[in-house]
Amino acid sequence: MAEGKGVTRSRENTRARLMEAAIAVFAEVGLDAASVEVICERAGFTRGAFYSNFASKNELFVALAGEVTGERVRLVRQRVAALEARGAFDASRGALEILEEVLDFDAADRTAVLLMSEIRIHALRDPELADAYLAQDDELRQQVMQIIEDIARARALRLRLPADRAARVMLTAWEGAAIRAVMRGLPDQDRVRAVGAEVARIAEILIEPESPSTTQE
Repeated sequence: MAEGKGVTRSRENTRARLMEAAIAVFAEVGLDAASVEVICERAGFTRGAFYSNFASKNELFVALAGEVTGERVRLVRQRVAALEARGAFDASRGALEILEEVLDFDAADRTAVLLMSEIRIHALRDPELADAYLAQDDELRQQVMQIIEDIARARALRLRLPADRAARVMLTAWEGAAIRAVMRGLPDQDRVRAVGAEVARIAEILIEPESPSTTQE
């Protein structure tokens, strides 16, 4: 039994290292230009190790797409749980401050932006990948929608759009700003500031100003 567990753990480690290497390769050159040989070389494995875990490069890409989009949802859930545990959804914090912590502008690094863009491009052509991507994207939107509703309720804010539409607008602005920042070649700190500034502008549009009486309370 112990030996079996050791083999399983070793296989999981090999798979994880291959996927980690593939993230970098797919982000750098895209799915079409990436080769199994380059991925194996980056991970430090042979082609045999690759094909004992994945039937093809496309299968690896689909698995990776599911992991990446799923991780976005898991991270949002973790941040929401941490905020709730600290009682952060109260009137003592600004709405944008909470959104910044949940969306985590620092996570929109160049590799992540390139990889997500590659996933979206291929999801347009691959129905199986499209279904997986859309399901995860919808779950992410639901999480952000719930956060927006919690913030609005805690601070007695009024939204100019329904919460589900506000969440979609917020996520679109966040991702669009991250893509533009990467295209412009901004350094990490400048990229984070640019994304934060864009989300702040959208928040100002979506949230009606608090009345003086509400602010004083």
